[in-house]
Amino acid sequence: MTSVPLALTIAGSEATGGAGAQADLRTFAALDVFGIVALTCIVSFDPQADWEHRFVPVEPQVISDQLEAITSAYAPDQLPTVKIGMLGTPATIETVAGVLQQRQFRQVVLDPVLICKGQEPGAALDTDTALKAQILPLATFVTPNHFEAESLSGMTITSVEELTEAARRIHETSGAVVLAKGGVHLPGDEAIDVFYDGTTTELLAAPKVGDVAVAGAGCTLAAAVTARLAHGDSPLEAARAAKEFVTAGIRARLASQAPFDVVCQQAV
Repeated sequence: MTSVPLALTIAGSEATGGAGAQADLRTFAALDVFGIVALTCIVSFDPQADWEHRFVPVEPQVISDQLEAITSAYAPDQLPTVKIGMLGTPATIETVAGVLQQRQFRQVVLDPVLICKGQEPGAALDTDTALKAQILPLATFVTPNHFEAESLSGMTITSVEELTEAARRIHETSGAVVLAKGGVHLPGDEAIDVFYDGTTTELLAAPKVGDVAVAGAGCTLAAAVTARLAHGDSPLEAARAAKEFVTAGIRARLASQAPFDVVCQQAV
């Protein structure tokens, strides 16, 4: 029998392949992890409307059925690690939270995909509120980008010092290990992420590759953390390895007729 680490991603399908479950599975494969996916939604950019998102949620019962099959097929010791990506609706969040509580995965890596850009009422705010209330407390490792770190910490982040304080606040709120991403949004020649686990603070830096964010970088970073944890790395080791992996993928990024480049997860 082959002994290979397994990891599950609960995420959406992104039709161009640059992000979402497609990026997660390629990252798992590149890092020698057997990837399993439960799809939560289908996202397709609209080339006739400035490439805006078109979002179709998967029915909660279908999500539940997928997760029932996965958790029945693989014992907890065989599949201890899960990555949470795009959920998209309060109903999906409730369904996934219930499975996480029942299964109690050893490692739950949350890429906290927040969709509400302000405090306006409506579906986006309801979804983000549900994610913070029901999924964030179950996470053991969380990887917010600049916008998400601001939202989760309640801070405006314009410097590495503020990003570090935000990581500490998110840890205090959630109890999770935090890898807060500065990316291209902070000044300077380096893309700096902040690791904080309640004891250790470490800045992970790499030269910026251009000044525009690359699609799929956040998915890839969280998936790489998940893969390295599945191999038995410590959280800090996983964060360091994931930073190197995603930086290489950004350098080897792919271009298309879409108005954004995407990470190439084979660049290791």
